[in-house]
Amino acid sequence: MGFRLRSIIRSRASSSKAVDVPKGYLAVYVGEKMKRFVIPVSYLNQTSFQELLSEAEEQFEYDHPMGGLTIPCKEDIFLDITSHLN
Repeated sequence: MGFRLRSIIRSRASSSKAVDVPKGYLAVYVGEKMKRFVIPVSYLNQTSFQELLSEAEEQFEYDHPMGGLTIPCKEDIFLDITSHLN
């Protein structure tokens, strides 16, 4: 039984939501509307996700406008990439 895309927890962006992130997961903000996704930290080791992180580093450096990790790509692209990760 692996991780499925449907189990990604989505909620509105808010700094008070930081406590809603379970151990072993990370909140990221994606897309023009800065939609919040909670993803497994294991994604950080995946090559395709590291490419997204490199883009985030180039665009935002260490200044992320939402206070959390901001991924500069369209939401549908993010969902496509993460749907292939386990």
